[in-house]
Amino acid sequence: MTSLLRRVKSTLSIRAHRRVRGLLEGEYTSVFHGRSMEFDDLRPYVAGDEVRDIDWKATARLRTPMTKRFIAARKHTVLVIADTGRNMAALAEHGETKRDLAVLAAGTVGYLAIRHGDRVALVAGDAEHTVFVEPASTEAHLERMLQKIHTNTTTDAAASNLTAQLEYAARVFRRRMIVFVIADDRELSAPERRLVRRLCVQHEVLWLRVGDADLMRPEWSGSVMHDVHDSATIPSFVRDDPALRAEFRAAVAESSARSEDVFESVAVSSQRVSREADVVPGLFRLLEVHRHARR
Repeated sequence: MTSLLRRVKSTLSIRAHRRVRGLLEGEYTSVFHGRSMEFDDLRPYVAGDEVRDIDWKATARLRTPMTKRFIAARKHTVLVIADTGRNMAALAEHGETKRDLAVLAAGTVGYLAIRHGDRVALVAGDAEHTVFVEPASTEAHLERMLQKIHTNTTTDAAASNLTAQLEYAARVFRRRMIVFVIADDRELSAPERRLVRRLCVQHEVLWLRVGDADLMRPEWSGSVMHDVHDSATIPSFVRDDPALRAEFRAAVAESSARSEDVFESVAVSSQRVSREADVVPGLFRLLEVHRHARR
């Protein structure tokens, strides 16, 4: 079986400039604000203690050197919510499958998390079932997660139902996490907006939108194209019409702009990607925007 994590690492090495990778890791660590250690109590200074840990106000008050003691903060958990319905088995905008982009995105975020000692979990599914993979922080665990996304996202799978996956996450998880959603580039339904608002109260929510294929591309004019949702075909004479091509592109741009407005209205940082080369830079922009967002 092909290692999906190895493919993710190779893509990171090939696609991402070293400085961009460093920035990506830095932006990941800044999603949760605050110190990596939590204050516990004070105790008298002893030889070998860090000078920077001396509490000078307490020292002046008690007239003896006092040192702050800290306890390690709990590890963070990154929850990846992935749509694995058949809609995500379709082509992305530049000809790669949306499934491949989803695996690369989940693998990149998961790899960053385990490199920083955090744990990664997965909620995935379609209209018929929801799968939960418990959090862990090993590469073998991340590989199993990626294989779940890959093997379950096929044209034979049930239709997509992101609402069910969001509902599961909102109902089950109470501890604060980074929730990273990977789904189609589309506007949220009213129930999905309510669920996202609910998740935002408890968690840090980031959203990666995977763009659909441009079915009007001239180089695909001789190919038979069909919709994975209902298997309907699109006649070639329709895709050969220049006026319809222009109208299609305008409609896609308008829909994407509306999606951005919707995500802004629910205070969720989002980013759209349409090909493999966009994923790592897109993740960096997503983390950067989220870090600067007013929440």
